[in-house]
Amino acid sequence: MKIDLTGTTAGEINKALVQGRRAIGTPAVGMVLTLVIVTDEENAYDALKAANDASREHPSRTLVVIKRVSRSPRDRTSSRLDAEVRVGADAGTGETVVLRLYGEVSDHADSVVLPLLLPDAPVVVWWPVNAPLDPAKDPLGALAQRRVTDTYAAEQPVRELSTRAKAYTPGDTDLSWTRITPWRSMLAAALDQVICEVQAVEVEGEEFNPSCELLAMWLANRLDVPVKRSLSSGPGLTAVRMDTSCGPIVLDRADGSLATLAIEGQPARAVALKRRETAELIAEELRRLDPDDTYASALRYGVERLNTGAEPAAPEPVEEAVPAPAKKAAVKKAPAKKAAAK
Repeated sequence: MKIDLTGTTAGEINKALVQGRRAIGTPAVGMVLTLVIVTDEENAYDALKAANDASREHPSRTLVVIKRVSRSPRDRTSSRLDAEVRVGADAGTGETVVLRLYGEVSDHADSVVLPLLLPDAPVVVWWPVNAPLDPAKDPLGALAQRRVTDTYAAEQPVRELSTRAKAYTPGDTDLSWTRITPWRSMLAAALDQVICEVQAVEVEGEEFNPSCELLAMWLANRLDVPVKRSLSSGPGLTAVRMDTSCGPIVLDRADGSLATLAIEGQPARAVALKRRETAELIAEELRRLDPDDTYASALRYGVERLNTGAEPAAPEPVEEAVPAPAKKAAVKKAPAKKAAAK
C-alpha cells in the first residue's frame, strides 16, 4: 500500500503510517530499528531495494531522505516536504517513508526525521553516496548509534580512508570493510591450520579499491609484518599471499566468485568467496550495533604506511573486539606482537 503526501508534515506522515497499518491489518510490532538512508534521487531506488531485501532479516522502519536541489532562486527560498508512505508488500517486512525535501527544509532534515524514529529502538544512518567528512558530527549522524558509509563511492576512495581515520568516532563503519569479512575469516582459518611465523604478506587487487587497502592494513596491524600492496585487473580483491616459516599460504580469487586456498604441504582446495550484493552487506552491518574496534584499529594503521615496513604507531587504549580465530592466528604467527602487548 502506498500513500502519497504533498506539502506535508511529520505529524501527517505518522497519521498515514497508522492509517496504512490499519488498512492492511498489520500492527506496529516486530520492528527492531530505524534505518535512515541519506541519498540522492539517482541512487534512491538501488539503496531502497537493498534495504527492503535486508529487512527480511532485520524488520525496520526505513526513512529515505532525498534532498532535492532547486534550480530557480524562487524555489530555493520556499520550503516543502513531500512524502511517500509504503506499508505491507511495498515496504518489505517493515515500513518505508520516502522523504523529499525542498528549499530551506533540506538544511534541517534532522528535524523532519526525529519525530518519525521508532521509540526506544536503535537508529542506523546509511549514506550510499556523498557521505559527510565527519558522519558523527552530521545532524542526521548525531541521531544514530551506528553510521554506515561506503568509501568505494567516493571520487578518491583511498584518500577518503585517511579522512575516515581522522574523523573516526565509535559507531562508524564502512561497507568497504564489510566486503572483506569473508576474506578475513578465510585467512584466519588458514593460519589456524599451521604453526609457523608469518614473515611477509602481499595483497593483490584492482587499483583504487578501498577494500584492498583495508585488508592490507588489517593484516599489517594484526600480524606486525611488512605488507605489500600490488595491483591487478580485478574484479576487486584477487589474491593474498603470505610468506611463512613453513612455506607460502595463498588465497587466490581470479573470477570474483570461486577462490583457491593453497597451504604448503596440503592439497589445494576450492572455496566459495563470491562478491556480495549491497543487501547482504547492509544486513551484516545491522547484526551488530556496537562499535567495531577491529575496523578502527585497521583504519588508524594508515594507508601511507603500507609497503614501508614502518613500526606501527602505539595503539589507542581500546579493547579490540576481533573474531577469535583472527586473534588466535595473530598471536601464533606474530610472537613479537604478543610480547609487545604484554
